[in-house]
Amino acid sequence: MDAASLARLNEARRDRRAVALITDLDGGRDTVALEGDDPGTSLKLAVEAAFRSGKANLVEAGGRRYFINVHLPPAHIVIVGAVHISQVLAKMAALAGFDVRVIDPRTAFATPERFEGVDLTTDWPVDALADRPLDAYTALVAVTHDPKIDDLPIGEALQAGCFYVGALGSRKTHAARLERLRNQRISEGALDRIHAPIGLAIGAANPAEIAVAILAEIVQSLRSRHLSSPYGDIR
Repeated sequence: MDAASLARLNEARRDRRAVALITDLDGGRDTVALEGDDPGTSLKLAVEAAFRSGKANLVEAGGRRYFINVHLPPAHIVIVGAVHISQVLAKMAALAGFDVRVIDPRTAFATPERFEGVDLTTDWPVDALADRPLDAYTALVAVTHDPKIDDLPIGEALQAGCFYVGALGSRKTHAARLERLRNQRISEGALDRIHAPIGLAIGAANPAEIAVAILAEIVQSLRSRHLSSPYGDIR
């Protein structure tokens, strides 16, 4: 690998951007492609599949052999709300390989005893997210039912191009939420990206089942996400 390719690869990994090193096994030439780049017609589908799966692959295209080695940033799940659903979701998500953070300024809910071993922050989201911003490899899960806590991180998640934005609440609750977000001049296209009611429609009836539905929807979103990141301005 030449110095320029190595530098671009390291820069992408440092900036938490998905990047692929594509090696022409017949010619020995390396190419570095960021997620959303066009690697050429013959390799396009293979590179997109590698970015979605996160797995290296040997492919043949245009009569040549290529090795595609992808480097995906570790996916984060940020849960806003230290509720019963969050207790289960945090454990399951960690088992599935996600980095998990729970944010809730309500110290009666956000206790180390209820979230043992979990990265727990009792600051308001505006402060917690200023210290550790959201990005395209983050899933945002808002489950407090409190607009004063949920609305700001939802808006920031849309702005950051998070691969998943989900919010708990009925259709009536979500309609009111959308109106508040419209008043912040967030576009309809961005609002359409919010998963609400949250989670896959599996008939979940208790906190544990709702957590299963949310995690399944997050995985589905990660593996089927748009590859033209970032999503652009939400205004």
